This record gives sequence, C-alpha cells and structure tokens, in this order.
Amino acid sequence: MVGKGAFLVGILLLLTQTTTVAELAMTDQLTEVQVAEIREAFSLFDTDGKGCITTADLGTVMASLGQNPTAAEIRDMVKEADADGNGTIDFPQFLSMMARTLETDAHEELKEAFAVFDKNGDGFISMVELRHILMNTGEKLTDEEMEEMMREADLGGDGKLNYEEFVKVMNAQ
Repeated sequence: MVGKGAFLVGILLLLTQTTTVAELAMTDQLTEVQVAEIREAFSLFDTDGKGCITTADLGTVMASLGQNPTAAEIRDMVKEADADGNGTIDFPQFLSMMARTLETDAHEELKEAFAVFDKNGDGFISMVELRHILMNTGEKLTDEEMEEMMREADLGGDGKLNYEEFVKVMNAQ
C-alpha cells in the first residue's frame, strides 16, 4: 500500500532529476541554506563590508547565484530593490528580491513540469499519464497503488489532475 504523500514522492523523484529549483517549488520561503548562499554571494561584492552593493554589481551577484537576468530585468530589479534611489542595495533588499526571483523560477518550473507530465496537452494529468511518469522514474507500482496515489492527489475527484491540484500537491510538503 502506498503511504500518504506517495504521489508527491513520485513526482519529486522526476523533478529532482530535471530541475535545480525543485526545493523552491515546494516552499514559499527560503531555507537557511539558501539564505546563507545568497549572503555569501552578496558579501563577495560588498567589498567594503558596509552591508550594501551597488546596483551595477547586481547582475554579477545574481549570475554567481545561477540566475541570468537580462539587462531589462536587471533595470526592473534595481527600480524595485533600490527603493530609496541611492544607487545601492542592502542585504535585506537583495534577499527579498532574490526570494521573489527564485519563487518566480519555481512557479515556471512547475508549469514546465506539468506540461511535460500532461502528455496529450489537454490540461490534465490522467491515470495513464501518471503511470507513464512513475514508470520513467523507475517506480514499480500496482494498479491499486496508482489508484490510491491519484485519489490522494485528485482533490476534485474527477479522476485526473488539473494544474491547480498539481500545484497544491507539490506545495503540500
């Protein structure tokens, strides 16, 4: 018998093979490790130790964190993060901006994952598609176990998952 959360485990197996922001897709706040990584990148460019970086350094700092914003995106971020317009961004401003950026990335990853799982493009993940997903992760489950997983995840009770149900299941950790 599949335990509670089995659907999530199956999907997570596949997501962790294909995305670097899978953790962020499961939570709406940054972990201590993520905050530490962001602080470390920030401090590399806070060369005078005053707790702020210049807006000119923003793109470089973000690139060191694996983000590749366009020049237009950086301009928008500067407008948002440098609220006082002094040309610098302090760590709390930067952390808040990075959390929003990473959350947006996580939502995009969920959309992409749903599209991959929705093989026929009808806007739903069916039992057949779920079976295909889990077979690709190497999971060997009985039909009964698959049905239990679908019942757990199918909040609407229609035998298939829409995007909203998929997101709720993925965020239910």
